Amino acid sequence: MTPEDPQGVRLAKRVAALAGCSRREAELLIENGAVRVDGTVTLLPQARVLPEQDVRIESGARAVEVPPVTLLLHKPAGLRTEDAAALLVPANLYTGSGAMGRPLLPRHLQGQRCMTPLDAQASGLLVFSQEWRVERKFTEDADFIEHEVTVDVAGEVTPQQLALLNRAPVRVSIGRQGTAGTGLRFAMKGLVPGQIPHMLERAGLSAEAMKRIRVGRVPLAGLPVGQWRHLQPHERVP
Repeated sequence: MTPEDPQGVRLAKRVAALAGCSRREAELLIENGAVRVDGTVTLLPQARVLPEQDVRIESGARAVEVPPVTLLLHKPAGLRTEDAAALLVPANLYTGSGAMGRPLLPRHLQGQRCMTPLDAQASGLLVFSQEWRVERKFTEDADFIEHEVTVDVAGEVTPQQLALLNRAPVRVSIGRQGTAGTGLRFAMKGLVPGQIPHMLERAGLSAEAMKRIRVGRVPLAGLPVGQWRHLQPHERVP
């Protein structure tokens, strides 16, 4: 059974006939993981099934819209934000310690919009969402959402350079310093791409590496590079 199989009928049509419901309601049952074909959950309404295949609908399942979700991605350095959405595929779903064990539905990966663009040279946390409330929050309250970014620069940072960087509402501290380089930590609200490199340039510095480790109240934590996870129910970004 494959979506391209010219034989059989669309799974949504078969489910609609079994459940006595509309084609749209059948699609929702399938997208919610309530339909099994030969014992296996099938999430694609366009998949084709043969007459002899066993199609069953979970008892008590309701045809409801799949709720929108917000996703967190660890963007690799060197990847443009507009290209990062290509990493939102099932193979890159983080399943390690602390990951939420919710079912992955195809609709979760459709229409995701990045709320927190980053410079191409930077790595770190990107927030994607389908939720209009989240998008509105990031649009209307952008100047109040704090971002935490670590930046590595060459050599030592002088007190004068630190003073140039450390101007309200930006807080910059030194995490480590030596002749080989200095690790800076920026905490700033309303971060936009290009802002930190511009600040560094004015102070006579340049970034060797940048990494966003927190957006609002959500940390990057142990999310591996190139992988993504769902925002968990207890987490709030803005």
